[in-house]
Amino acid sequence: MITAFVLIKTDASRIPETAEEISAIDGISEVYSVTGEWDLIAVARVAKHEDLADVIADRLSKVPAVVHTTTHIAFRAYSRHDLDAAFSLGFEQ
Repeated sequence: MITAFVLIKTDASRIPETAEEISAIDGISEVYSVTGEWDLIAVARVAKHEDLADVIADRLSKVPAVVHTTTHIAFRAYSRHDLDAAFSLGFEQ
């Protein structure tokens, strides 16, 4: 599974509608509205790198209110939840 984080600038008057459109794209698992320089952050999860081109370049970037995107591909995931689960194996409370 390939995970990518897409930082998105949109037309400010259409942030909620744009988020809904993006969240409907196959391969996008989550969309967050955020503070700061970017308006939205989308999480893409696909089977292979080639699928990112379809999801991000061919579909997400063509949503009408999307002005600019920057994509970050994840190498590894570190999660407190995963660590807690691993260290609690075999211990009954």
